[in-house]
Amino acid sequence: MFESLKKKFSKTSEKLEEELIEEAEAEDNLQEESGSRFSFFSFGRKKEKPAEEDNLLPEAEEEPAEERDDEEVVKEEKKSRFWSRNKSDEETPEEEEEETPEEEVEGKKSHFWSRSKDSEDEDSDDESEEEAEEEKKSHFWSRNKDKDKEDVSADGEAKGGLFSFVREKTIQEKHVEDILFELEMELLQGDVAMEVATEVVDGVKDNLVGKKIKRSNDITEYTYYALRDTVAGIIDIPGKSMTEMLEEKKAQGEPLVVMFVGINGTGKTTTIGKLANYYLKKGYTPVIAASDTFRAGAIEQVTHHADNVGVKIIKHQKGSDPAAVAYDAVEHAKAQGKELVLIDTAGRMQTNTNLMDEMKKIKRVSKPDLVIFVGDAITGNDATEQARKFNEAIDIDGVILTKADADSKGGASLSIGYVIKKPIMFLGVGQGYDDIMEYDAEWMLNQLFSEDEEVADEA
Repeated sequence: MFESLKKKFSKTSEKLEEELIEEAEAEDNLQEESGSRFSFFSFGRKKEKPAEEDNLLPEAEEEPAEERDDEEVVKEEKKSRFWSRNKSDEETPEEEEEETPEEEVEGKKSHFWSRSKDSEDEDSDDESEEEAEEEKKSHFWSRNKDKDKEDVSADGEAKGGLFSFVREKTIQEKHVEDILFELEMELLQGDVAMEVATEVVDGVKDNLVGKKIKRSNDITEYTYYALRDTVAGIIDIPGKSMTEMLEEKKAQGEPLVVMFVGINGTGKTTTIGKLANYYLKKGYTPVIAASDTFRAGAIEQVTHHADNVGVKIIKHQKGSDPAAVAYDAVEHAKAQGKELVLIDTAGRMQTNTNLMDEMKKIKRVSKPDLVIFVGDAITGNDATEQARKFNEAIDIDGVILTKADADSKGGASLSIGYVIKKPIMFLGVGQGYDDIMEYDAEWMLNQLFSEDEEVADEA
């Protein structure tokens, strides 16, 4: 779910890291460090764990040295294996010999920058200084390209590739300008609304510019939280949940009346069946109003869902007044002590004036507590624009997005609430009656900023 947004966010972090490290390298302000390089997604997992001093983790476990009496030999062998951990297991006798301090330093640099080369190239001591410098750059910038071959731990940390700056660096506007422009373009291509893409870019820029950087892990961490904090503000629209409102109306002895609107084909009628099932299992008694009287097929469809989940349906003949059907359903709920009325309406394009006027009539007659727009998450910007038009015409109170489980882009889920300033209330996450969930902003954040589904579900 939302794989496209995950990739865009992590790519922004990688590009900023490369920008700063490349500049530091040109300034002779870069040095390697022992430890593990964090991946973009590892910060969310480690938030609750006590951080090691200076954000550095202990070195990865090395292969156990053969038992020897000479402790110095063992110590030197461990150092050698740390700097050449990606080399071929075949070591020559000459490589196992103790090195002088000067040879050891040169050896560390050589092994670090050429860690992805074949062992034959690593053993060559005859390269010119220019060739060695070119190899350094080549291997540094390609270190993240082959993810399948990278040595990554279960916690999302890559061994090696950790740098610090001799002199502390400050993130400046020039460092992020081009990178954030690329992010904005990619968000727009991912069906994120213009105002939302702009808000993300501005928020990240405000969070990053001026930050002091000591090491490469800092760059990844600051970018991660700059993005996460900005997105958190966008997707968390305040408002009462449908369940909270249902409890309040029940305490008053009145049913909660909910009217559903949207265009044809978004899954509106199926969503009503899912919600009837959802609240029936919570101990409430729903009733459904078949107020889409334009098509006989629509009445049959909503009747099918009502029968499947076991709730009462109020319906009239095809062509009858849809507002009258809604009114009768509300009166039935009041008379029978039922707590929830779910009103189905005809799907209509937001540009159809006559149908929009009839929808307003249903609202006047039934006096719903909630008017909910049902949109298809996969349609991205189209769903956001439809919600905007319906909100202008009838003043909706919330949104339900269907097919969220199949939405790899995430544009509608990120944009729709922010654009109309109304909360997302439920997400459809499958085809079964149980495949619906109340929207939770923290869950949504974990979906966007966790690398795998298990981590997101545990949060």
